[in-house]
Amino acid sequence: MSPSKLLSIPENFSAHGGRVDHLIDVVHWFMLALGAGWFLFFAFCLIRFRSSVNPKASYHGVRNHISSHMEIAVVIIEAVLLLGFAFPLWKERTDSWEQVQKLDPVRVRVIGWQFGWTYHYPGKDGKFGRIDPLIRTSNSDPAIDLNDPNAQDDFTSPILKIANGRPAILNITSNDVIHNYAIIPMRIQQDAIPGKEFPMWFTPTKTLETSVVCGQLCGEGHGNMVGQMEVIKDDAFRTWAETESENALKAHASKVTTASR
Repeated sequence: MSPSKLLSIPENFSAHGGRVDHLIDVVHWFMLALGAGWFLFFAFCLIRFRSSVNPKASYHGVRNHISSHMEIAVVIIEAVLLLGFAFPLWKERTDSWEQVQKLDPVRVRVIGWQFGWTYHYPGKDGKFGRIDPLIRTSNSDPAIDLNDPNAQDDFTSPILKIANGRPAILNITSNDVIHNYAIIPMRIQQDAIPGKEFPMWFTPTKTLETSVVCGQLCGEGHGNMVGQMEVIKDDAFRTWAETESENALKAHASKVTTASR
């Protein structure tokens, strides 16, 4: 039986999510046992030391060390959870970074702003264009410098689209305050900090349409900062990305032609 499923955790859609769910289940079982233990101990104390049985208070206190032993046991179990489950999962995730970059991942810059998300794709050349905050025209503007040759086929999207079965590397950043990009079905999230970009990577295992949320209180519109994500088939994603990149390249060429007249 899975406590996380009983608590209605969304279905997992990522390759690494199974281990995250397992850790969540282990922690829930431990907290359930700990809560039941302390409740029974509390009930025992209410009955054992009630005033009708002990009319006179004892000023000597506890003479054994059972409570100390119980506290030490709890600390040991918590250390096992940390060292035996959390650290190996963290190590597996961080050690996979070099390998993921060699697997033709989908790369996207995710820009948080009050109160939404903008997605910047590198285009057909696979290279992100230069970012210049000085040319930003609005809070949601990714500030792509179109004078950079690498930026001419870059494009943006209001929806995050990625390919099923291919690793996705999302570079998370923010244009204003600290946000947090959280994709619950993928069992992953990352803080978005102004002036910094942090890679967040995972591999979708199924196609789906879902919501992404901000997991960090960021202002009065925080509760409405909900974005959309679509995981589609790889061939459909490649067709979509190629079309968007070509349209961006044509639009940029048109602007240059108009400006030169």
